[in-house]
Amino acid sequence: MKVKVISRNPDHYLRETKKDIHKVFRNYDAAQHPFEGAREYVRALNATKLERVFAKPFVGNLDGHKDGISALAKHPKSLSILLSGSYDGEVKLWDVPNRECMKSVLCHTGYVRGIAFSNDGSRFFTIGDDKAIKTWDSDLIDSDEDQPEPLNTILGRTVITSISHNYEESFFATCGEICQIWDETRNSPIKKLQWGVDTLYDIKYNPVETSMLAACCSDRGIIFYDQREVKPLRKIVMTLRPNQLAWNPMQAFYFTVASEDYNLYTFDTRRLQNPLKIHGGHVSAVTCVDYAPTGREFVAGSYDKTVRIFDSHKANSREVYHTKRMQHVTCVGWSLDNKYIYSGSDEMNIRLWKARAAEKLGALQPREKQAFKYNDALKEKFAAHPQIRRIAQHRHVPKMVYKERLKLQLVKQKIKRKEENVRQNSKPGKVPYVPEAKKKVLREEK
Repeated sequence: MKVKVISRNPDHYLRETKKDIHKVFRNYDAAQHPFEGAREYVRALNATKLERVFAKPFVGNLDGHKDGISALAKHPKSLSILLSGSYDGEVKLWDVPNRECMKSVLCHTGYVRGIAFSNDGSRFFTIGDDKAIKTWDSDLIDSDEDQPEPLNTILGRTVITSISHNYEESFFATCGEICQIWDETRNSPIKKLQWGVDTLYDIKYNPVETSMLAACCSDRGIIFYDQREVKPLRKIVMTLRPNQLAWNPMQAFYFTVASEDYNLYTFDTRRLQNPLKIHGGHVSAVTCVDYAPTGREFVAGSYDKTVRIFDSHKANSREVYHTKRMQHVTCVGWSLDNKYIYSGSDEMNIRLWKARAAEKLGALQPREKQAFKYNDALKEKFAAHPQIRRIAQHRHVPKMVYKERLKLQLVKQKIKRKEENVRQNSKPGKVPYVPEAKKKVLREEK
């Protein structure tokens, strides 16, 4: 019988003399390093922890209004100019980098319902509860008058609730009892589009297909218009009322709706039977929404006193912003350089946030850029690891939001359990399973 035994050659691991250097077996190929995975995991874990340590999203606030903020407008050509309107009819022109109010004008008697810049940024339009549409020169700061006069004033027959300007032409749309299309050079609407709804709350032009509009109405519907047509195109009716909508600036067919049922819904206009994605997380009515200029993310404000940032293709938010003093969020905006977020709320403040909470502001050295790029690659590689995923997703929220979230989870589990019990105790096929997305749109009208 032949027996094989383990044998070692002493020449491979023993020194010839005591003064020789110990032999160390090393593989210098980084791709085949035996501890590469463990080493990169530790680095990814440290990078994720440091990201949460340095996550300080609040940049500053614009203080000066004497009443709650009702509307915000971004300048289409300048990153440093922001307009805000309040409940007392006052409109302020802000220099955002210096956080200073350049001009304050009492535009309306009562609530400022909306503000919109012209497509070239040389003028802006305001609407209020006094049924007036006023056109103003954007160069208010150069005016010596304390209370400058508007370039034009149009008195409407009913209260106008929202305004939106065309992205390419000199048209703007208003909504209230009906949708009206206006030309800047005329004092009467060039077109009236009506479906028979009591009130339209919000209207938006599509930034890509510039003749398309969409409006949220009081009967829980969303109506689509084309300013070239003589009547509305189509309408969908949801389970609860939509408060505001925002078009994706990169994909003309997609839009997101902020709803009264605590969720946001992303739709494709080519298939409106059910939403593409349901975005959850808020614990109260979602009041406002705005897209990032890249079209990949959007920001939403809610009555639960928080601001959330969502990926347009994911259901849960990636960030939750809140402060102790911030009250109900009424309007939000994403800056055109994709770096900052504006939020206006009931307690008279406009807040500036970083779009990425842990991002370092200011100029970066080449080595810093390379280090951040390497850390991002590591975090992406180990994103599915349980420990790293837990740290990356964990957020501290106010106690009220946390408790309400638990209550909502219990309610959803109860409804789901009840439906499953009814299905199991019924004849096969009598109570079919209906996905959650198909319950949100009640009907589509043409």
